[in-house]
Amino acid sequence: MYDVEFSNSSKKFLVKTEKEFCARIIEKIEKLSENPFPQDCKRVEGRKEKVFRIRVGKYRIMYVVFQEQNKLFVSEIAKRSKIYDD
Repeated sequence: MYDVEFSNSSKKFLVKTEKEFCARIIEKIEKLSENPFPQDCKRVEGRKEKVFRIRVGKYRIMYVVFQEQNKLFVSEIAKRSKIYDD
């Protein structure tokens, strides 16, 4: 099982989001802590580090897995239209 850390922006998103939807996201992240590479995860192209994303409805959870430290870092949670704008 991986330890999960959240970026400040993902913490803010979870605080501002509706309780029901927040629960769905937290449930998905808990599943990621058990298996960080589920069948529906995809690697995000064009990034230096290996960033992965997973879908929850219209939203995307972006995360990085540090296998040596047994850590999963949730870097961003946002709508699809906003998350890929760099």
